[in-house]
Amino acid sequence: MITLAHLSDAHLAPLPPVRFTELFSKRITGYLNWRLKRARTLDGDGLVKLVHHLNEQRPDFVAVTGDLVNLALDAEINVAHNWLETLGEPLRVCVSPGNHDAYVKGQLQKAIRRWGGYIRGETVDLNPFPFVRRIGEVAIISCSSAVPTAPWLATGRFDKAQAARLARILRLLGDGGYFRVVLIHHPPNVENFHPRLGLYGAPLFRKVIAEAGAEMVLHGHTHRSSIYAIAGPKAEVPVIGVAAAGAAQHEQMVHDPARYNLFQIQRLGTAWQCTMREFGFQRLSSDIVLRNSVRIY
Repeated sequence: MITLAHLSDAHLAPLPPVRFTELFSKRITGYLNWRLKRARTLDGDGLVKLVHHLNEQRPDFVAVTGDLVNLALDAEINVAHNWLETLGEPLRVCVSPGNHDAYVKGQLQKAIRRWGGYIRGETVDLNPFPFVRRIGEVAIISCSSAVPTAPWLATGRFDKAQAARLARILRLLGDGGYFRVVLIHHPPNVENFHPRLGLYGAPLFRKVIAEAGAEMVLHGHTHRSSIYAIAGPKAEVPVIGVAAAGAAQHEQMVHDPARYNLFQIQRLGTAWQCTMREFGFQRLSSDIVLRNSVRIY
């Protein structure tokens, strides 16, 4: 049995000191949004407790679907590397980057260099995404939807080139009999598309899954717990979103409280069995509890 933990959207807080010159970009809108709103909704205190609880479960692997940082400042990228180390060594932790990790041009490349083994794996060519991590009979495939965008936009992009690489990887792993878990920050399902926030190229992503197959898709971005499905070659493929790990606890919160998901995956004969347990805070409680238990397969 392989145990896989999934968390997303840590939005590590507090925001480090920002130099005036660093605000000559989209960062000015993000900085104002932080000062007016996000400093209250993303306080970081619950995240420490959530990670401690996750580590007590001793998962075999931890998948992080992006938005580790807020403005993609150099200082934030360094802090994020240190935070990843609290989850485990690079061999058992990987990142699929989010839009905040690519907040302005050039910063995602800096993050990839700094985060090193946490955001690397096996690839089919010299392109960094998708990359693959294999743990027993489970394969984690990390895609990237992270691109810099204009102010007030938080969209993602999935292009034809990445789609072709993903299709090749999924077929190879499918032929090898792996349980394939695809990571992407932005949700690829129709229900979660939004012109200002959604994934451009989502139909292309869905086409790859429908033709090449996968056993599960994990995402973040919405700051909500969710379970949907998209078409696969033979049956629907579960698409599972997790609430923001960095969400603060207060009565007026709009999104779900901080949570993570824990999957137990095993092969029984020729079939797969997968169960999901969701751990996290309740809206008016400081305790982390088992909120939900669902059989995926």
